[in-house]
Amino acid sequence: MNQLQTIQSKIYEIRGQRVMLDRDLAELYQVTTGNLNKAVKRNIKRFPSDFMFQLTADEWEALRFQIGILETGRGKHTKYLPYAFTEQGLAMLSGILNSDTAIQVNINIMRAFVAIRQLITNTPVDKVSLLQREVKELKEYMEEVFADQNDINEDTRIQIELINQTLAELQIQNKEREKKPRPRIGFIRYDE
Repeated sequence: MNQLQTIQSKIYEIRGQRVMLDRDLAELYQVTTGNLNKAVKRNIKRFPSDFMFQLTADEWEALRFQIGILETGRGKHTKYLPYAFTEQGLAMLSGILNSDTAIQVNINIMRAFVAIRQLITNTPVDKVSLLQREVKELKEYMEEVFADQNDINEDTRIQIELINQTLAELQIQNKEREKKPRPRIGFIRYDE
């Protein structure tokens, strides 16, 4: 998986915004999460609440189950709730982390956000028109099937009426036969 795909896999949607977590950013920047958060706190004026926010316990639990962080053991879980950085917060983060790795990672992160935004804005239009066409074709097909079904039903109804008419005629003929005396069955006796 290339770095752009790795970054895209670490972008989550929380509170209706696409964000990256401090621990994922620290891993990408090749620093510890603590050092990343210390640098942010030293420059906290650059990070208003719409650029960076701390997750609530419920949000963190939901996210942990979503991304599968269930390892056990000492030091496997964060001591503090993680911080989430929006795209603007990541741009600010690039100003306080000034290593070559941080610069290259920030460029890739911005590209990943742009790619996600393009994917979201371009794809649905094509898929919607495709779905509309498929629904229209399916509707036309279903109308043909129902028309054929109605034709079959009409033919079947006519056949059932003919069968009922024939049965009625046979019943009438049977009743007429019952009125006629039936010849006796058996040996004929001449002494009678």
